[in-house]
Amino acid sequence: MLFKGKTPNKFYFFMNNQPLVVCVLGKAGAGKGTQVSLIRERLSLEYLGSGEMLRERKKQGDFTGKRIADCIDNGGLVLTPVIFSLWMKELERIKNLEDVKGILFDGSPRKILEAKLLDEALLWYNWQDNFKVILIDISDEEAFARIDKRAKIEGREDDEVEALKKRLGWFKEEVTPVLDYYEKQGKLVKINGEQQVEEVYNEIIQKLEL
Repeated sequence: MLFKGKTPNKFYFFMNNQPLVVCVLGKAGAGKGTQVSLIRERLSLEYLGSGEMLRERKKQGDFTGKRIADCIDNGGLVLTPVIFSLWMKELERIKNLEDVKGILFDGSPRKILEAKLLDEALLWYNWQDNFKVILIDISDEEAFARIDKRAKIEGREDDEVEALKKRLGWFKEEVTPVLDYYEKQGKLVKINGEQQVEEVYNEIIQKLEL
């Protein structure tokens, strides 16, 4: 279901003949997945989710596929060059499509190296001028409250709390520098994630001037 809001300005998608490129970031519990689905549905953007691409890539029985599977199954992080190679394959596919309205990155970039490599990729494809990073911002306290509520429903409170502590620590260490990097460039769009789903969505659409 789409929420209320003005009809997207078709000219916004092609600023200087470049499609809109949006990255959506947020802490655990921020509701990022919900907002990504709503934005994707409303704007018909090409979708790039690193997690989805890695899960698909691990199905291949080669060395890299097995290493990716090992990382995913054991909670490890796949190296940036591997993720970037998957991005480039998809970006090349998208570049060759006709009538591309835009591209939506789900949960990436999450490291400074990823951000800088993405900048270079956007320059390569001439997509750099119509690029925004959305932060669905919630406090650590709100993240704990939301995850704790979900954990109680699922019956695994202790595991969820300890896992969340690690995820929030990782977000502060790795993702916060990425947010600072884009804020200095004027590309960061901060959204109050502690609102109702519809209000968060409408603020995103408003701030993107769609």
